Amino acid sequence: MNAQVRHGDQERAYDVVLFGATGFVGALTAEYLAAHAPAGCRWALAGRDTAKLERLRERLAAIDPSCARLPLLRADARDAATLAELAASTRVLASTVGPYIWYGAELVAACAEAGTDYLDLTGEPEFVDRMYVEHDARARETGARLVHACGFDSIPADLGAYFTVQQLPAGVPLRVDGFMRSNALVSGGTLTTALTALGRGRQHLAAARARRLHEPRLPERRVRGPLGAPRYSWETGTWALPLPTLDPQVVARSAAALERYGPDFRYRQYASVRHLPVAVAGAAAVGATVALAQVPPVRRWLASRWEPGQGPDAQRRARSWFTVRFVGEGGGHRVFTEVSGGDPGYGETAKMLAESALCLAYDALPETSGQLTPAVAMGDALLDRLQKAGIRFRVADAR
Repeated sequence: MNAQVRHGDQERAYDVVLFGATGFVGALTAEYLAAHAPAGCRWALAGRDTAKLERLRERLAAIDPSCARLPLLRADARDAATLAELAASTRVLASTVGPYIWYGAELVAACAEAGTDYLDLTGEPEFVDRMYVEHDARARETGARLVHACGFDSIPADLGAYFTVQQLPAGVPLRVDGFMRSNALVSGGTLTTALTALGRGRQHLAAARARRLHEPRLPERRVRGPLGAPRYSWETGTWALPLPTLDPQVVARSAAALERYGPDFRYRQYASVRHLPVAVAGAAAVGATVALAQVPPVRRWLASRWEPGQGPDAQRRARSWFTVRFVGEGGGHRVFTEVSGGDPGYGETAKMLAESALCLAYDALPETSGQLTPAVAMGDALLDRLQKAGIRFRVADAR
């Protein structure tokens, strides 16, 4: 199916549906859409609790009185029939319902089958790999674009690397390193998702192996996203600790799909810490958390310390920030770039997800389908949207 023809089809009831709208990040995304969705945008809220949806709609009406008429759609993440109906009703479906390994698979399947563009906030490598194996081929047939990791995981890294590559020569081997700093706190939902992923190491490896068997190989190009080693970064004046997140995989997949990344591309990502004692303590804390997450009763106890739906209050989010500094090299050139913004996990993540949904719904984009990264699916159009929305992408000076 031709994706552009499908996207011009006005027979579907909605342009964008937000699923999981009453959760912590879901409600922030709904508030962003209430304030920024263009006139005439046909959007709706979806979730399993109608009473909570009604209360959210009342809050949104204070932002835009027209939101008092927002449609409310009941759907359950484990009810395939309601999800199929939901996917068939809209052109773009954005989900904030995680952990996605527990609650996300049925919705991806429904969108792939219906030819509906799908977005989420997952940072779970196992989930992304499983969805590729199970649904990429069908999505290519129906024209659906399945775009995972459309929040802080992994848009700053993916579009930041994309922006950095554009500042470097074409057709030569390129090396990009990203150094991330933030003062933000996590929500209960984020904690639960992280602990779930850490406790599924065996399943994660099995899903990655299955993906490698299905993915086409690059016969004349090489792309890598290795885990770097701890080191002092002279480029940033900080201690660099490798970040074992989804981000390098997403960046590497963008590089594999886009020839602009050159014949030999490598991306590494680090947490950037100014003081050595803090770096040592942080590494020890991460190691201890990984070890404890392997014990199910301890993992459940840790997750119960902050329930899903809870998160930093508005005052704390207003004080939060993030920066990702990139060092790119290739063809005898070196460039420094930076992506920065406010509260990364919640305010800016809601912005990223909402703008991604509007980008898929309204912007002129490459004719792609299947499982895609944000850079491959939306590239320059999303970069432009995010810059206009206040997330900064800039060429920076050397330290």
